[in-house]
Amino acid sequence: MRTPITVLLLTLSCLVVACRDEQAGPKPRPSRLPEPAKARVLDAAPADLTFRSGATFAGGSVVYLGSKVSPPNAAPGEQVRLAHYFQARRPPPQGYGFFVHVVDVATGGMLVNADHEFQDGAAPLASWPVDKVIEDVHSIPMPPVPSRAMLGFWRGDERLPVDDAASHDGSHRMLGPQLGGAPPELPEYVVRKASAAPTIDGVLDDAVWKGATPVVLQGSFDGRPVKLRTEARLAYDDAFLYVAFDCEDPDVWGTLRKRDDPIYEQEVVEIFLDANADGRTYNELQVSPHNVNFDAYFPARRQGMDLSWDSGMTSAVKVRGTLDDASDKDDGWSVEMRIPFAKLAEVPNVPPRPGERWRFNLYRLEHHGRRTVEGQAFSPLFVGDFHALPRFAWLTFQ
Repeated sequence: MRTPITVLLLTLSCLVVACRDEQAGPKPRPSRLPEPAKARVLDAAPADLTFRSGATFAGGSVVYLGSKVSPPNAAPGEQVRLAHYFQARRPPPQGYGFFVHVVDVATGGMLVNADHEFQDGAAPLASWPVDKVIEDVHSIPMPPVPSRAMLGFWRGDERLPVDDAASHDGSHRMLGPQLGGAPPELPEYVVRKASAAPTIDGVLDDAVWKGATPVVLQGSFDGRPVKLRTEARLAYDDAFLYVAFDCEDPDVWGTLRKRDDPIYEQEVVEIFLDANADGRTYNELQVSPHNVNFDAYFPARRQGMDLSWDSGMTSAVKVRGTLDDASDKDDGWSVEMRIPFAKLAEVPNVPPRPGERWRFNLYRLEHHGRRTVEGQAFSPLFVGDFHALPRFAWLTFQ
């Protein structure tokens, strides 16, 4: 005979068992993880790439071979397939993700952030086999305006360095395929040889300036019309390049007074010169309304700025108004610059030979109301960087 206590213990035991085994049928099998996706590895890139590069990252360890856009002439909003091809030439760096930005060439603004894991996570950079080609494919809507894909690798707050300055936008975004149209062609300035040198006094009344072709600077970012007119002219002789700027300005001012002060933070005119047109070595020369000079040598785009370099430039400024007085209205200021060829970096010939072509750009920075900054340029850059060497104009010696 079972005692009440025994019956109670059996009942509790059954309840406990029932709670543990409330599912009918066999116990579920442990779930199996899916097999990891295999990376797409090729022996070579396709022969029909629509954009070819060959530029490298990280001291040549990774090469961007190019991309294929399909269809290349899609209508705005239509999905286009972008296939990018890379190759590791040495064991690649660790811990970097992949990014793709689509940028409006007219404004520099980002249209599409197409960042994603390379091959959907199947082929992170660190896993790439040496000497094999790795393909990444993704789709985006065709932008409605001329644009460009820029791509690269990131880790935290840094990007994997692009080796060739002419192959990136100044912030290590590799220049990729164009989309929705081509950017404007680079302008050209044909500089004439002067029969007589100008007097460097800031007054643009010399015969050489009357014979030089005037150009009007545009918005540096997108080429739009500017609020205050800036006209520039160039000339040369056997020893010097001559540059003249005439700036409309109702308030001519500046607070910096020492050579190589950062006058680029205030009102200034500038010329950048890449004499051998290699897209790497170049010189930057600036003059402020106080005739303060800034000159620097760069061995690569925005790298190794050397302020000890002396251009030997002679300059003069003429202010039409009252310098540094915001209470009245000025007319403007004009600048003359005389730059020795022999002092510039990587000059092919002194004097330049007829038909010789350099790369260069002309700039002005204007601070409206001493607050709002407007950048002007001869060749618009379509990125927010005066050092955008791929957008430098051509300087052809007559």
